[in-house]
Amino acid sequence: MKILSGIKNIIFDLGGVLLNISPQNTIEAFGKLGMNQLIGDKGLSYDHEIFYLMEQGKITPEEFRNGVRALLPEKVSDDQIDAAWTAMLLDFPPIRVELIKNLRRDFKIYLFSNTNAIHVEKFHSIFRNQHGCEASSLFEKDFYSNEIGFRKPSAESYREIIRLSGIVPEESLFIDDSLANVESAVASGLRGLWLEPGQKTEEIFKQYL
Repeated sequence: MKILSGIKNIIFDLGGVLLNISPQNTIEAFGKLGMNQLIGDKGLSYDHEIFYLMEQGKITPEEFRNGVRALLPEKVSDDQIDAAWTAMLLDFPPIRVELIKNLRRDFKIYLFSNTNAIHVEKFHSIFRNQHGCEASSLFEKDFYSNEIGFRKPSAESYREIIRLSGIVPEESLFIDDSLANVESAVASGLRGLWLEPGQKTEEIFKQYL
């Protein structure tokens, strides 16, 4: 596989790449709570400062929930907000877990996701219930925007994961389903692979299954 020539590290995005997601579920769930649809940078998420602050770890989950409550016409509970916010998170297909384990034989595998504390807790729970182990065990290191303080596609976010992981950028392949994220990663010195609409991660790495 030509794209892997000279590669020692692979950095995966999470949602839409390893984790199946349906952002429409969250849009509909918040709609049922009375929130008007606010389309974000990928046409998938809510475009309001409160969501971006949460993804950069600049506010606490409690502050996030209170901020969301302010966007809703009627009072709702923390559990209702969390359920709506995490409705987009579906499952980790076993074939992708197998793929990561197989890739680890030849490469160091990392994760880099734009996410938030509420989602991190939820998708770790989903993974644990599905596969009986911790999601973090699949990776050398899993990086989350809310923990490093920067979100993709900012150049600072890629510089930070390069610094924290100690990887050599030109020996590292970054895979994401957002073209803007891949382009920024490449501009930061990483190799890049855009997972195009309709493509599945396991189809790209067939030889590792």
